[in-house]
Amino acid sequence: MEGIDPEVPPSGPGCADCASADPPGWWFHLRRCGQCGHVGCCDSSPSQHASAHHAATGHRFVRSFEPGEEWFWDYDEQVLYDQGPELVAPVSRPPEQGAPAPADRVPADWKRHLHR
Repeated sequence: MEGIDPEVPPSGPGCADCASADPPGWWFHLRRCGQCGHVGCCDSSPSQHASAHHAATGHRFVRSFEPGEEWFWDYDEQVLYDQGPELVAPVSRPPEQGAPAPADRVPADWKRHLHR
């Protein structure tokens, strides 16, 4: 899987773009860029930052950043891989963080805001 740097750590425990937004946003599930480690929110999340990161950078692979998930997605080829290279830890968000998150920013009607 050319374009993956397994030694780059994730940018943090949550969506880097949601965290830096004004006001800060929330996410449903997280994806980790295989090339630079940027953690962004999934396409079901309101802001879809992982896909936006791909569009802005051309970094083609993301790995799920959810506990227990090891799959990779190739944006260029639109292909799902059940697994790929082992990435440097941590390999997921903290399990206690839950989803959606962060809990203090998730609206009560959060399901209405998801993209399907």
